[in-house]
Amino acid sequence: MSDAMTGTELAADAARVLIVAPAAAQERHRAAVMANGARVLGAVPPDAIDAALASLIAAEMIVIDGTGVDAERMAASAGRIADWTRAGDCRIVALLDTDALDLAAPVLMDAGAVLLCDPSVSDYAAALVRASAPPGARLHDATQEREAERLRLLNEEVARLAAVLSDFAADPVRRELREPGRGYRPEPGGAPDPAPRTVRATIRARRLRDQHFTPELFADPAWDMLLDLYAARLEGSRVSVSSLCIAASVPPTTALRWIGTMHDAGLFEREADPGDRRRAHIMLSTRAAEAMRGYFTAVARLGLLPI
Repeated sequence: MSDAMTGTELAADAARVLIVAPAAAQERHRAAVMANGARVLGAVPPDAIDAALASLIAAEMIVIDGTGVDAERMAASAGRIADWTRAGDCRIVALLDTDALDLAAPVLMDAGAVLLCDPSVSDYAAALVRASAPPGARLHDATQEREAERLRLLNEEVARLAAVLSDFAADPVRRELREPGRGYRPEPGGAPDPAPRTVRATIRARRLRDQHFTPELFADPAWDMLLDLYAARLEGSRVSVSSLCIAASVPPTTALRWIGTMHDAGLFEREADPGDRRRAHIMLSTRAAEAMRGYFTAVARLGLLPI
């Protein structure tokens, strides 16, 4: 037993962690894991993952650092780790390069991994804290709470706008007030989608603000991603994880966290790429698409501009 091992590392109730990282980064991750009160079972390079998993009896967390690792190799390692964790209660913290997002992120998302891309020190520390918590534990995470509250408010606002549309269409008196000189005509069974250019124009207008104000002032990744996915749906195109991160207009780690949150909320779905089963695209759920249609229809009927 090494004299360098601390009491924290050897604590009986400490989370047991396997580190998968290039040799040059292993000590950095070891120090971070131990500072978080966890026990390091070992550190191996990505190429040695098969042997490491074969001999690994139990672990509460696997930290995988794919920074600087070839995207194909990273995706293969991620797949093996995801398969291993499905057999038990083991969490994953994964650091990915941007070019590995489309190959590695989908399989890791399915395994419930905490995904990071070019994270700050605080991002990494927070990810370790969340992942090392005992099952069922509730951690106070101000960032997640703020995002959850914003998502709740977004859902409520979209639902409210959809309700306004439904109420407005069903009330002939209100329609007469809004459209003087025109008689009431029954609404068709379903409201039509807006033209894709309308949604794209909304996105361009939002990005114009960044030329005049600090972008962080108007950061709204949930809505930006909803708009981008809705436009893609109308155009019949697909959106990759990396493209959606760009559309979110926030740091990649924040975007990845939001993608997971929106997926858990039933607003996003993942669709396998028919040309490459290793990849997956992100798309709106039926419920989210209907809510977006309702929003744009309500805005148009009230003579407002979408935001």
